[in-house]
Order: sequence, then structure tokens, then C-alpha cells
Amino acid sequence: MNKFIALLFFILCASCSDNNVMQPFDKSQKPAEVNIKGYSKPDVIQLRLNGTPVSINGSTSYTNKIETRLDFVLDEGETDRLGIYNNETGLEVAHYNITYDNINDYKTLNFFNLPGIFLQASAVKPQVNLGKVGFELIFPNLGEYSGTTLTNVKGILKRENGAVLAEFETIGKDSFTAVKIYGFFSNTAPVYLELYQPGTSVPYTGSETIKVKIKQDMGANLIVLQEKIENGVLTVKGDIDVADYL
Repeated sequence: MNKFIALLFFILCASCSDNNVMQPFDKSQKPAEVNIKGYSKPDVIQLRLNGTPVSINGSTSYTNKIETRLDFVLDEGETDRLGIYNNETGLEVAHYNITYDNINDYKTLNFFNLPGIFLQASAVKPQVNLGKVGFELIFPNLGEYSGTTLTNVKGILKRENGAVLAEFETIGKDSFTAVKIYGFFSNTAPVYLELYQPGTSVPYTGSETIKVKIKQDMGANLIVLQEKIENGVLTVKGDIDVADYL
């Protein structure tokens, strides 16, 4: 009798264990929607979601203006990888790890893939009247070489003789400033942007004032500032104008 009871108890325990193993686990899910608005020139690029090429208007490689919407479902604990690749070389340009928790950060994804720089930002060429110059600025790699922890800087745009043309209170890493407009005065005379800590006249690096030579074209200028090291010295370049590609 005792052996029978023991056997029955063993069978019941084994049955309970099997039920625990086989019982389905319902994960929470979220619908994901990523609106992509990009631009690449001259490189042809490809988007891949978890390694699978994304088709846009029947093509899996694209250049110039790139717009599409991705719709998929994310499980809690899952990570989906969206990559941007150079279609000719196969090299990865950028990637984004999209999860159940951060999906709202990727409702809209804006980027510019230009020679020598990948810019995660949106840009609209401003309207500038004939005979005027308009400047918008962005500083995506602020702190990369200077080591500053600042998230934005102040900029004062001057003529060579020191006359102030425009002031930018906040030049940040993630979006272009509002446009500043002044009268065009020369095709050849240089203009310089001096960079300071926000709200001060202290150089943003805390040492010597950094002056950035910026080209001045009549109409709109959307300048990307870049920290660089040249001959062991920190410098900032302003020679990429996104307006040339719009």
C-alpha cells in the first residue's frame, strides 16, 4: 500500500513538473512604427532590419531623399537592430538598437549621410531673401576631442574686422539652430565664428578662443561644426554645408 501511494505521489509530481515546462509564457508586446526621413549623397545606402534589407518603392538600395515607414511588433525583452550600410562597400554607417522600452525614441528617425560625416538630425532649407545671408548651425561631435561636458555652446559670428554679424545663444548637438539673417557683403571676405560657454564670454574649451572660419554663400547656409585634431592641436571646422545637398 505504501509503495502504491509513493508511486502515485511520484506520478503527480512529474505531471506538475511537465505542466510547468509546457505552459506557454505570454510576453507583453508593443507595435513599433519607425518613420524614416533620410538623405544620402553621393553614397548609395541600404537599410536592414535584423539583417533583412528594407525595400523602398521596390528597391533595396537608395540615394538622395529617402523616406519610408517600418511597422513591426516588439516583444518585451527583445532587441531589433536597424542598420544603415554603404551599399557598395557593405560597411555599416550607423545602427540603432530598438527595444520594447525605447521604441518611442524612434518614432521618427532623421539622418544625413554626407561625405565625411553622418548626421542624425533633420534639416529644412530656410527661406532667405535675395541679397541676404542666412545661417543655421549644429555641433554634433561637441566634446569628442575637447573633452568638454557641455551639451551646447554660444557662437558669435563676426567679420574679419570684428564687426558682429549674428549671435547664436545655443548651438547644440542634436538639432540646427534657428536661422540668423544679415545682409550679404562679399563673395570673398571671410567670416569667423567664435565659440564660448553658454551665457558667458569664456571660451568653450576654457582656454584660448576658438575661431572657426566659415564660408559665406548668399542665401541659406546650414553649417555642421566638427571638432578635429590637426598637428596635435584642437580645432573646429565649419566647412560642411548641408544646404549644398538640399
